[in-house]
Amino acid sequence: QVHLVESGGGLVQAGGSLRLSCAASGRTYSSMYSMGWFRQAPGKEREFVSAINWNGGNTDYADSVKGRFTISGDAAKNMVYLQMNSLKPEDTAVYYCALRDYSGSYVYTNSYEYDSWGQGTQVTVSS
Repeated sequence: QVHLVESGGGLVQAGGSLRLSCAASGRTYSSMYSMGWFRQAPGKEREFVSAINWNGGNTDYADSVKGRFTISGDAAKNMVYLQMNSLKPEDTAVYYCALRDYSGSYVYTNSYEYDSWGQGTQVTVSS
């Protein structure tokens, strides 16, 4: 199991941008793995935001962030990024990075499908 550390969160006005980063330490058991971003607001369930599957290079996004967020990364360095543009107050949440080992080409969108999690980074978008 790897250790994940998120960074880049903060306070931003609506319409602004933030770029989140996730760095992994340790090693995966397979070079075919996926990394994703999830978020959780107080009193709400953790929800899928975006993910990338290095085995095939496929990506996926939640409908609420399509066209505004972009996931990218460096599989060789076990890093993933989330560029967030046109931020809205409803984007306010703690954002978590996750990694799933032994991935196929499928893009995993459920929390339980991931093996490792970061500590989370707070993103607050003001009106």
